[in-house]
Amino acid sequence: MVDILHRIGVAKSSPDDVYAALTTIEGLSGWWARNTTGKTDVGGVIAFRFVPGGFDMKVIESVPGKKVLWEVVDGPAEWIGTHVSWDLSQAGDYTIVLFAHEGWAEPVEFMHHCSTKWATYLLSLKQLLESGAGSPDPDDQQISDWH
Repeated sequence: MVDILHRIGVAKSSPDDVYAALTTIEGLSGWWARNTTGKTDVGGVIAFRFVPGGFDMKVIESVPGKKVLWEVVDGPAEWIGTHVSWDLSQAGDYTIVLFAHEGWAEPVEFMHHCSTKWATYLLSLKQLLESGAGSPDPDDQQISDWH
């Protein structure tokens, strides 16, 4: 198994602020996909719809100000059964976000694409919390012919 891993620091933010952006429909649609619906509590399923397709994530764990964990239950075959997590901590004026998309069967070309897209969306999360406006789909950075 292989994983996508990223780390960002969100300036002048708290873990609770970041947690809210990861656990509310308003927050998620402000940095990842404008077309986001579903239930964000543990056991709920969140549907994210993008220009090129979508994903459904089941909320497995949600610890306020500390951790969010999802399991991919629908979407591209390479994503099904993988887990997406955020671990949050405070370091001075920054909230540190350790992101992981774990459980890929192998490092296929699509994984390379997804790693870069996750990085752009994590920067969108940072932008949302620091400036009040993110760049969610369909206004996100286009990185290739895949979107």
